[in-house]
Amino acid sequence: MSPAVKKDKVKTDKAQESIAMAKSGKVKMVDFKFIDLPGTWQHVSIPANQLKDQFEEGHGFDASSIRGFAHIHESDMLLMPDAMTAVMDPVCKIPTLSIICDVAEPLTGERYKRDPRHIAQKAEAFVKSSGIADSAYFGPELEFFVFDSVSFDQNQHSGYYFVDSEEGIWNSGNMDGPNMGHRPRNKEGYFPVPPTDSLQDLRSEMVLKLIETGIECEIHHHEVATAGQGEIGMKFSTLTTMADKVMMYKYILKNVAHEHGKTVTFMPKPLYGDNGTGMHVHQSLGKAGENLFYDAKGYAKLSQTAMYYIGGLLAHSSALLALTSPSTNSYRRLVPGYEAPVNLVYSARNRSAAIRVPVCQKSPKAKRIEYRPPDATCNPYLAFSAMLMAGLDGIKRKIDPGEPHDMDLFELSKEELKGIKTVPGSLEQALNNLEADHDFLMRGDVFTKDMIETWLDYKRTKENDAIRLRPHPFEYFLYYDC
Repeated sequence: MSPAVKKDKVKTDKAQESIAMAKSGKVKMVDFKFIDLPGTWQHVSIPANQLKDQFEEGHGFDASSIRGFAHIHESDMLLMPDAMTAVMDPVCKIPTLSIICDVAEPLTGERYKRDPRHIAQKAEAFVKSSGIADSAYFGPELEFFVFDSVSFDQNQHSGYYFVDSEEGIWNSGNMDGPNMGHRPRNKEGYFPVPPTDSLQDLRSEMVLKLIETGIECEIHHHEVATAGQGEIGMKFSTLTTMADKVMMYKYILKNVAHEHGKTVTFMPKPLYGDNGTGMHVHQSLGKAGENLFYDAKGYAKLSQTAMYYIGGLLAHSSALLALTSPSTNSYRRLVPGYEAPVNLVYSARNRSAAIRVPVCQKSPKAKRIEYRPPDATCNPYLAFSAMLMAGLDGIKRKIDPGEPHDMDLFELSKEELKGIKTVPGSLEQALNNLEADHDFLMRGDVFTKDMIETWLDYKRTKENDAIRLRPHPFEYFLYYDC
């Protein structure tokens, strides 16, 4: 039996298993989840007894109401459930089977070209067709904040935000009630024990919920910032599967926090004056069970293939960030002084470089590189695919990444920093760079011209211009009395 036939059989068996569960009465509802273009999960639910032909025929929906999808005259689309993603929903009170869906055209049955999950699947197919590797592995580290409350508004005559956390250092002087005083100071949240780390049990509950869905977790801890910054580490996986897990991760964390009267955000820079939130992405390539990034004699035990991959990431970073750090808020994080990886160089162990080479693990299978500029405002299907395509381009063109920078880049003088390229300073710059440099993404028809143009238009009009045209509250402080 060929691998493709075997995979189809497993998928068919999984579909039949899901239908059997629905008929058994153990499942009351079935929830179809899919992702919009910016990167947010959408969903629709059906009674379990209606799960009959959807695996073959799909479930219709109005794509014109989904951000970045179809126009009104081409709104009908199909959700095609992927049986391999079926799990019991870990947060629903009613027994619910959760299934991630692909999006397809109703007339032809072909995959919808703007479906981000389709792009990720095409990227994985391109790896195999290239002959370079047969697998691409990704291990993102998603950081987040847990706040106790958040309020915000923006209109014609006012604009504000207010966030609060019992753990925030600014509450040290709170006289409204008992004040226990144990709070992480700015930049000192990595990582004291409870009671200073007030969210130990909450993160543990999040981990257990993730494990319920089959997501293997390796670690959780408080992060550097005050006010509830944390991280839960997931084990790496292949590209599309890892993107699926990222979406489930965000879904579970938000809902567990909500259940406890708290709120989770993955914004890169929700607080002024303390560390921001990133999504460092570990990645490697494999072929026939071998890690292509390992060489015992190479720099930090990296192979030449890995070095070229790094070269591709660095060469295309100015454009990549339009997909991996795609919000205006991303560039409030990507500034010097807050452990942000703004310098487009690589290094073993050095967290001030855009690419770090972890050296703690000795196994050849664990050798990987860590790309540090991304954050969780990205669409993971698009971000992982874009990073992979940049790395493959580096391998194909044998792009030399230059010499490593094994010093603290934040301590260099202005004169010493002149020769070091840095990340774009704004979303607008990143979008312009993507417009000028995207051919590497279109190889193998992984990204299409329509997809890139749609992304650029959406980000420019709905986000960048929307921020650019509004007065900032701090401008009143600076200029009101001019």
